[in-house]
Amino acid sequence: MARLLFFAGSARKDSTNKKLAKLAAGLARKKGADVTFIDLKDFEMPLYDGDLEDEKGLPENARRLKQLFIDHDGFFIASPEYNSSFSPVLKNTLDWISRVDEANEPSLIAYSGKVAALAATSPGGLGGLRGLVSLRMMLGNLNVTVIPKQLAIGSGFQAFNDNGGLVDEAQAGMLESVIDALVNAADRMSG
Repeated sequence: MARLLFFAGSARKDSTNKKLAKLAAGLARKKGADVTFIDLKDFEMPLYDGDLEDEKGLPENARRLKQLFIDHDGFFIASPEYNSSFSPVLKNTLDWISRVDEANEPSLIAYSGKVAALAATSPGGLGGLRGLVSLRMMLGNLNVTVIPKQLAIGSGFQAFNDNGGLVDEAQAGMLESVIDALVNAADRMSG
């Protein structure tokens, strides 16, 4: 059974991307995956600074989150779009956990051999699609296998019903397809 980590690239309390990540986590759980949902708000870190790293090492929250990535076969990111890219909090998080922390630790241990799926929702018409391009590129450079299927949901403030589900049935079907692909790829890669 695949172990999958779900989170949003936002620390905002009422983030629509958190809603999307929670919905995706529930779908994966129904498909038999061992699911962990996290909130980046629980893993606050300073801005990455090489001098700070040299002086103090990785922040404790970076170590905790890095271990979660190591312990899971893959992950799902619901990423907000900031100025046609992904959020600074997500970039900072991914940068910190990419760092080697212990002697003889393999490079990119939190990422290598992992599979990921990407989705986004945004108030705009493109649904965060532009930000997924740069996120996909970064993850690929970190040795993550990013599945080809992804989902971008426009008009994000109107996209969810009162139960946290997607209003649009076609979008709900596309999200389920992304989760199917993630679970299947994680099962194959971990098996």
